[in-house]
Amino acid sequence: MAAATGGVPAVTDLFRYPIVQAPMAGGASRPELAAAVCRAGGLGFLAAGLKTPEAMYQEIRVARGLTDRPFGVNLFLPQRPVADAAAVAVYREQLAGEASWYAAPLGDTDTGGEDDGDDGYEGKLAVLTETPVAVVSFTFGCPDAGVLRALARAGTVTVVTVTSVAEARTAEAAGASAVCVQGVEAGGHRGTHRDDPYADRGSPGLGLLTLLAQVREAVDLPLIAAGGLMRGAQIAAVLAAGAVAAQLGTAFLVCPESGADPLHKRALTDPLFPHTELTRAFTGRPARGLVNRFLREHGPYAPAAYPQVHRMTAGLRRAAARAGDPQGMALWAGQGHRMARTLSAERLVRTLAAELDEARATLLAGPGGTAAAAAGTANAAGPPAAPPQKGEPA
Repeated sequence: MAAATGGVPAVTDLFRYPIVQAPMAGGASRPELAAAVCRAGGLGFLAAGLKTPEAMYQEIRVARGLTDRPFGVNLFLPQRPVADAAAVAVYREQLAGEASWYAAPLGDTDTGGEDDGDDGYEGKLAVLTETPVAVVSFTFGCPDAGVLRALARAGTVTVVTVTSVAEARTAEAAGASAVCVQGVEAGGHRGTHRDDPYADRGSPGLGLLTLLAQVREAVDLPLIAAGGLMRGAQIAAVLAAGAVAAQLGTAFLVCPESGADPLHKRALTDPLFPHTELTRAFTGRPARGLVNRFLREHGPYAPAAYPQVHRMTAGLRRAAARAGDPQGMALWAGQGHRMARTLSAERLVRTLAAELDEARATLLAGPGGTAAAAAGTANAAGPPAAPPQKGEPA
């Protein structure tokens, strides 16, 4: 692992357990969730994507009032226009029936102006350099070196989400403190640096363990592993493969501190939704969600058009939630969603840490050894935490 420089701490100094709560845009990553994860010894994150700079600042203030532990904030990089106006118009016509069904107008996709697709990026950077947080991570691209240097001068660890070796090398060259390696198993949006409209025709991306191995050989940066992780044994696997921490999103989505819609939380383990797929149906960018009616009917025809499609469907998704209809909602989920456990965020962190210790002890025991003999050296993630017992409140 590359050492921290200057006044910037090493990313591993920010948590007791190598467990990172993924930033989930859309309301799930509330300050209450991030703070609970931090209090339990993990690293919590706020999601600034799709929020104004003012709303992001208010969430940071709330989180600071709930914990004195380090936490992170995630930003979306400004998006280069890739939308075909004619394709967006055709998709709008296709969704006319949905608008009628849910009695909700389709959103305006032609906002115009220089900030179209910018997501308030410059304003958020100004807030984060003036009132720094411990970590700032980036999705949908890599900031330029000047941005990363400015955050480093403020003492902030910077993390760039990557989905390929080339993206990891770009992040290293720009001066990122670490990279979050996102396997194709991950729920929500793919963090690709460029939305290639033709990429859907081929392989959607590499699985986490393969990608992690490739990136580990390509760059000299700390790696945070993300994609389908739900159990402590899986965390042990990615640590053995070279990561310094594991990032989990879907596992925290069902926690009571999460701001996800109750319909979304229930759908994760509902037998009606056994599968996930990558789709552009809801936002115009590839994102993994539970396969429901909306995804099946519109996914094959959705254009590469973010944030235009996101704006177009936002009212439909809200109306579906109000109507109690998960078939019209964006039910983001990783491939491990059926393993979700309804525990408090603090209890989940402690349970994952205990499972991690058990997995490490089993691995260290090896053939002919005993877990008990290895337990004393398997506790690198901190003291073990007892998993919840039957009947014990989460």
